[in-house]
Amino acid sequence: MAQFNKWDHRFMEMVDLVGSWSSCYQPNRKIGAVIVRDKRVLTTGYNGAPANMKSCAEKGECLRRKLNIPSGTRHELCYAIHAEQNAIIQAAKLGLSIDGATLYCSHQPCAICAKMIINAGIARVVYKHPYPDDFSVALFEEAGLKIEQYCEEA
Repeated sequence: MAQFNKWDHRFMEMVDLVGSWSSCYQPNRKIGAVIVRDKRVLTTGYNGAPANMKSCAEKGECLRRKLNIPSGTRHELCYAIHAEQNAIIQAAKLGLSIDGATLYCSHQPCAICAKMIINAGIARVVYKHPYPDDFSVALFEEAGLKIEQYCEEA
């Protein structure tokens, strides 16, 4: 079992705060991500619509629910960009290297996010909740990237 320290705890608290900014229509999909290196926050991200586009909350519906798409499938059929993707995109926009960083996130990343995380050079992923995407775990394992499910120690 992974050992988590006070910094891991602090950054996981930040994940929850950042996730609360999500514009996702589904209350259980308030996802946050924080990219950190050397105990310094580099970028944050939450799931939400692309810039200059209406969010699901503004549209008053979730396209995935409307189309009855099961969780963990058909990621392209969603107005939102995943929190992990937004955090990586923010780093690119700001010209920040995230090579060797740790990504803290609400949920285990999906396979699409996993590929981006691997190519961005992120060294460690810490997530709170599981996600029904075994392929992403296989990708992380093959790439040798450390992925850990966070649990608060008593």
